[in-house]
Amino acid sequence: MGQPDGYDVVVLGGGSGGYACALRAAQLGLSVALIEKDKLGGTCLHRGCIPTKALLHAAEVADTVREAGHVGIRAAVDSIDMAGINAYKDAIVTRTFRGLTGLIRGRGITVVEGEGRLVGPTTVDVAGVRYTGRHLVLATGSHPRTLPGLEIDGERVLTSEHALHLDRIPSSAIVLGGGVIGVEFASAWTSLGTKVTIIEALPRLLATEDEESSRRLERAFRRRGITLKTGTPFRSLKHTDTGVQVTVESGESFEAEVLLVAVGRGPNTAGLGFQEQGLRMERGWVLTDERLRTNLPGVYAAGDIVPGPQLAHRGFAHGIFIAEDIAGLNPTVIEDTGIPRVTYSDPEVASVGLTEAAARERYGEDKVEAVVYDLAGNPRSQILRTSGCVKVVRVADGPVVGVHMVGARVGELIGEAQLIYNWEAYPSEVAQLIHMHPTQNEALGEAHLALAGKPLHVHG
Repeated sequence: MGQPDGYDVVVLGGGSGGYACALRAAQLGLSVALIEKDKLGGTCLHRGCIPTKALLHAAEVADTVREAGHVGIRAAVDSIDMAGINAYKDAIVTRTFRGLTGLIRGRGITVVEGEGRLVGPTTVDVAGVRYTGRHLVLATGSHPRTLPGLEIDGERVLTSEHALHLDRIPSSAIVLGGGVIGVEFASAWTSLGTKVTIIEALPRLLATEDEESSRRLERAFRRRGITLKTGTPFRSLKHTDTGVQVTVESGESFEAEVLLVAVGRGPNTAGLGFQEQGLRMERGWVLTDERLRTNLPGVYAAGDIVPGPQLAHRGFAHGIFIAEDIAGLNPTVIEDTGIPRVTYSDPEVASVGLTEAAARERYGEDKVEAVVYDLAGNPRSQILRTSGCVKVVRVADGPVVGVHMVGARVGELIGEAQLIYNWEAYPSEVAQLIHMHPTQNEALGEAHLALAGKPLHVHG
């Protein structure tokens, strides 16, 4: 039963945004009810970030073994044990889930298992029991989208969630969508032996990233044998004796064993009573102000249901922000462009801030400068046999407004880039920092040295 006097905070959804809010609110001495219909941790832990990255690491290991001869180590990949990969992946998820549930239990949070529905301004009904809070936080997450004419069957036509539970490596796959999810699965499957074709309606892969990053990624993918069809809208699908056939707007057809539909994710807001309570929404998204407050008094929204980048760490940040706002700590508003982004493909793509095109649009064509430092000049990158670049964008005579990187492990470098952007550092200030040699991290330093007008290991 719910508390007779209600809770300080009721959180609907136990994914990244919801459980982060619950943990921080409890830490601040607030009473919290956390409602989740599935497992705590949500999509990220069970069907998204964590299992996908485990699969990608297995793929990286396969590539490392396969290419060991280049460094004088004789080794070979005898076979791919998908059952073993799944066991490795599932063990990581299980261990993380146990840690999370123990953490939540230790904070004294009331966990309510069941599907919640909004029945009052700050009241949620779960199987006939009502939970009311002084504040309500909506954090119901997202689900894989599809397209008209594309029926998901989980066997030949898959979402990312189905793809994570395959008991085999498909011999061939069409990936419909060249965003983060499509690119990551295309990369992993290719490393594990699948012949992959990516079909993307937009002109380039990772269309929200800087053009330089897209160009570098596409070049690397073609070298890996991945077929790319960009600027190619989907028309229709039919099943064949051996799999699927996809026809695009030009009339060209492609066949494969499976089709992965990776055309984005939509908000989980339908049928939850949001509209009935007068919540302001747009095409399923919950609209908020900069402090994540909805139009309903005392009601906040966090994570994937709020328009913007769908990132687990954005959800964490939203949840913490809301808990601190409720507690009266007046936290700093979260700016989406200041949130780092990583695509965990081979090569990885990482960025923070504005693309060069967006910076020129905001500040003016003649007010923006950019430099590209090629990883070919970075010894550590040569050791790792990776190619790519670090691109830094600045306002002329002003701060850095964007950092974009392509290459193996560059996702581990985005932390410093985030500080550079969010603290509005000038290239000359970053150029004063000493970066360890030899590391890939010093590529960031080299790029800023060049942009500060004193290039070191840069030709020309």
